[in-house]
Amino acid sequence: MPLTVKTRTRWLLLPLILIVLTVINISYGSVSIPPGEVLTALSGGQTTDPIWKDIIWNFRLTKALTCILAGAALSAGGLQMQTLFRNPLAGPDVLGLSSGASLAVSLLLLGSDGLVELPGPWSVALVASLGCAGVFLIVLLFARRLRDPASLLIVGLMIGAGTSSIVSVLQYTSRAEELQTFLIWTFGNVGNLNWTEIGVLFWILSLGGIIAVVMAKPLNAWILGDNYAQSVGINLTRSRIWIIVSASILTGGVTAFCGPIAFIGLAVPHLTRLLIRTSDHKILIPNVIMAGAILVLLCDILTQLPGSSQVLPLNAVTALFGAPVVIWVVIRSKIIRI
Repeated sequence: MPLTVKTRTRWLLLPLILIVLTVINISYGSVSIPPGEVLTALSGGQTTDPIWKDIIWNFRLTKALTCILAGAALSAGGLQMQTLFRNPLAGPDVLGLSSGASLAVSLLLLGSDGLVELPGPWSVALVASLGCAGVFLIVLLFARRLRDPASLLIVGLMIGAGTSSIVSVLQYTSRAEELQTFLIWTFGNVGNLNWTEIGVLFWILSLGGIIAVVMAKPLNAWILGDNYAQSVGINLTRSRIWIIVSASILTGGVTAFCGPIAFIGLAVPHLTRLLIRTSDHKILIPNVIMAGAILVLLCDILTQLPGSSQVLPLNAVTALFGAPVVIWVVIRSKIIRI
């Protein structure tokens, strides 16, 4: 369906909104920095207060870039999962990847019996990556044998349920300080990455994003059913595996470095479809990426309590956006009867 002038205007507004929110995100915090000073620092100039430039480059900008990368990756992964499973309530963690990462991190933080007092960010990221990779290999094995996406969806949900039960046991038997450390990780955090970690995350997510863009044509065919996809020359098994690989890389990378961030991958594809009224993934994917980055930037801004150094958990704010979208999708899809 061709894009209307109104839809094209909305499409062009997304990059502008992304830039504006990035500047606001960098300027807003416990130390307020005027937006003009932010632009001066980003352009290489000297700020009125030299400390501001250090804050912007070493703390605020890294956090803003993490928000952009995490929102873009989770949203693209969620769009692929909703298309693959033809389920509007499917999210990027539907394959159990986030649960696998949570299990691995819980074994590090809760199951070490005091052997690991203060694990570094790299150790947590590595362990979370191994947990995601383990679940990914299991899902990939089932994907080769199961031809029905619905069956694969059930497998992913059961893997998530199984790992969550183990995590619950570890939480029940852990000490209070261990439990607090793990609980903070599960809240999701975009403010702890340095430039080296952002560089690694960028290349990981770029790989997943490139695969997602390449898979745009199979995703378009998948919407119209398996028979149509086969009739236009799409190899269903191969396409399904590559879509899973892309979503797994995007979800696993974000979870490893930022913890499990909820609702973004579920809500953003639906919100984007409201703005960009098209089912063409060649158009949807780049717009979903921008919309996801915008939403996470906005949520991160809202986590900052005015006049206080206290910061709310990111997942507490993302749920405020995601929960109404889920309710709207359920009612609109007539999954339940009122």
